[in-house]
Amino acid sequence: MTAQRIILWRHGRTAWNLINRFQGQADIELDEVGRGQAARAARVLAALEPAVLWSSDLSRARETAGALASLTGLEVTTDKRLREIHVGSWEGLTGDEVDRLDPELSRRLRAGEDVRRSATGESPSEVALRVAEALTELAEAAPDGSTVVAASHGLAGRVGIAELVGLPAEHWRLFGGLSNCGWVSLDRHRSGRYWRIERYNATADEPGELIS
Repeated sequence: MTAQRIILWRHGRTAWNLINRFQGQADIELDEVGRGQAARAARVLAALEPAVLWSSDLSRARETAGALASLTGLEVTTDKRLREIHVGSWEGLTGDEVDRLDPELSRRLRAGEDVRRSATGESPSEVALRVAEALTELAEAAPDGSTVVAASHGLAGRVGIAELVGLPAEHWRLFGGLSNCGWVSLDRHRSGRYWRIERYNATADEPGELIS
């Protein structure tokens, strides 16, 4: 018994997104643009008739999920494992500031290495494991054949779905970043043995074609 489809949905825009400031697990709310993005995306996702709605416990994800909850009547259930990567002392800094303060670590990050965001932050592989674990559990707890929506974050969503479908870590960086309020649609293969990506970075304006 398991869900048939998982929608991993990135939150709408925040003021920190706009100026390229590391958010990590700082609790930053959506800005007005982000609220509009969430409302438009929610209308598209509501048509999929989700049975269950999950979210990171950070307010930007919860508010995004709330837009869908208001259309469907679903309750938003939160799970901390869906949070964004913890960036430690980089929280609140811009990309340029990190380049100046920690040039070697920043260089390794840009080269695609699996490094912690600051000495006190997480690595992408650590995030991938917790997000994939959460997605597996919420899918297994959902009604058989149903659609589950999980509101999460950019990096967390990207590496979490890559881990879930079994992609080697060295290939994760080949995925582009998720747009604000973009989503990934994952479909369980008819054998029931694995998940596959059917849409990546779909948005309300560009739902995207199914990946065959």
